[in-house]
Amino acid sequence: MLHDTPAPCRYLRTYRIHGCTVLEFHGEIDLAAAIEITPQLDVSTAPPEPLVAIDLTPVTFLDCSGLNLLCRAHRRITARYGNLQLVCSHPPALRLLRAARLTDTFHPVSALDEALDRLHPQAGGAAARGTARRQQARDNSG
Repeated sequence: MLHDTPAPCRYLRTYRIHGCTVLEFHGEIDLAAAIEITPQLDVSTAPPEPLVAIDLTPVTFLDCSGLNLLCRAHRRITARYGNLQLVCSHPPALRLLRAARLTDTFHPVSALDEALDRLHPQAGGAAARGTARRQQARDNSG
């Protein structure tokens, strides 16, 4: 099955490292940026059991449209039994996450290395957690 490849996005750099996908947001993440980022975010979160780190380190501004992107990624990854880690050390973005009561959902870390350590299947239990959630979903549906 062929998938359309999204056009390059000036607000997003996507790359793979250690079996994980990194979505590195750049600049001001507002409504205009969210419109450009969404197609690539959807492609990156489409595989089963995705291991994704969203890195907000290069972000200079984040509004509710940016929060919506984070929540969209979280929903899609959780539905596919994957794992999402958020890298964020920017004080205004952290304040916004706290104000929206999303810090307990995302558990932001301050460095990409820490996020990758949490995601990497051989370093932790990401694959095991996905397997356990799939098993729990099967048990609950039957």
